[in-house]
Amino acid sequence: MQYEKAYSFVIQKLETALPSYICYHNAQHTINVIASAEQIADKEQITGDDLLLLKTAALFHDIGFLQNFKDHEFIGCQFAKKHLPGFDYNNDQIDRICQMIMATKLPQTPLDHLSRILCDADLFYLGSDQYKPLANKLYQEFKKNGLVQTPEEWTLQQADFLTNHQYFTETAIKEREQQKQQQLSEINASIASNLLHHNKLNASEIFQDAIFIIFGIILSSFAINFFLLPNQLIDGGVTGIFLLIQGTRHVSSLLIIPLNIPFVLLSYFTVSKRFAILTFISILFFGLCLHFFHSFHVADFSTDKLLMSIFGGVFLGMGIGFVMRAGAALDGIEVLALYTLKRTSFTITEIILGINIIIFTVAAYVFSIETALYSILTYFAATRTIDYVVEGIRAYTGVTIISGKSEAIKYELVNNLGRGITIYKGERGFLPGKFEISADCDIIFTVITRLELRKLKNLVYEVDPKAFVFANTIKEAAGGIINRRNAH
Repeated sequence: MQYEKAYSFVIQKLETALPSYICYHNAQHTINVIASAEQIADKEQITGDDLLLLKTAALFHDIGFLQNFKDHEFIGCQFAKKHLPGFDYNNDQIDRICQMIMATKLPQTPLDHLSRILCDADLFYLGSDQYKPLANKLYQEFKKNGLVQTPEEWTLQQADFLTNHQYFTETAIKEREQQKQQQLSEINASIASNLLHHNKLNASEIFQDAIFIIFGIILSSFAINFFLLPNQLIDGGVTGIFLLIQGTRHVSSLLIIPLNIPFVLLSYFTVSKRFAILTFISILFFGLCLHFFHSFHVADFSTDKLLMSIFGGVFLGMGIGFVMRAGAALDGIEVLALYTLKRTSFTITEIILGINIIIFTVAAYVFSIETALYSILTYFAATRTIDYVVEGIRAYTGVTIISGKSEAIKYELVNNLGRGITIYKGERGFLPGKFEISADCDIIFTVITRLELRKLKNLVYEVDPKAFVFANTIKEAAGGIINRRNAH
């Protein structure tokens, strides 16, 4: 085995051919890993050919970065299989080297002693004084490749990584584990400090939420007393039930508070404590505001039911939407829908629609079919307005892209558009008359705002004018970066 010649060959490649954005997994990193592997091997009594194989695996373990950031371990093995025979390595030796290289793929999976040594050597810096400068280089590299966006995200990733990482050899555990745990403690302390600082800054957010809630309550109360009640119009949900009772019994406006109390209690267990408290406060002041507005004479405000139904819905929707933006609700029916969702196969939209059909059917019986139809128009106007107030021009659109130049498009989306992406493995081709022709491809999916759609298409078509791009509106989605559409 001509290790020294292989060393000169690989290091020269790493020093001259790596992309400029690879600032951590460079030639110096490989040299450091070889030195760490030798240090551990000496303590673990590894000598002779085994030591040469270990050093060769360390030499080749990141050579794959010459071609691709992703799957670099596999690419490194292919590179080793191609070039090591020229340095007098036989097939069995190359297989052992590839086994060690593949063991370093995260999460690490070493199957023998040499693989455990290489895994520990690759991350030996975690428990050293060089952790911070090297981690900073790795952050810069990850950021360039779109794997992280902010220092805060990187800090959380490092805390998670250090928590789950383990050294495999007795030498690494003895020499590096204690300092690694110290690094983790410092990172956790930094996260706690940042969280405390963030909570202090939340005073402005609390003030903004309070303004949204107050403004939303006033608008909703104004819409109900000046537009809906005088014309016997109703909305959906608990508010609709209250308006039905108010239109026939002339009860106190404060009735809306006890009507919502059961749903507020339910939200404490099904949503969150904060949501339940904010919703209770909002509904309490909503009832008081309704009672206050009801003292005004509003019978002659307008007699045009079409105008009243549309603009009543718009003002009511604006009010409910502003309260939703603050993280609360003025109508407990959404909580009931969320509770029912977990116990049925129906969506939230279907559950609320079913409840509201019953409410509007009762309205048609109690008042008139015409009033019920106008009320449905009010409900529709309110729903559309809520969507706009809560989501506004930031409504999300899912975009799927199929292209033969997917790598370049991924780079543009992550680094120029600033969006996260999801990759599906697919196969393209199968054209009429050429059904037998196909090729593997990466299908790219990302989520953007509708204002970004034109910019995204421009970026994609600059890379590949023949790319297939289609978009669809995000509905009934939860988790990730998507804000679920609030059902009214």
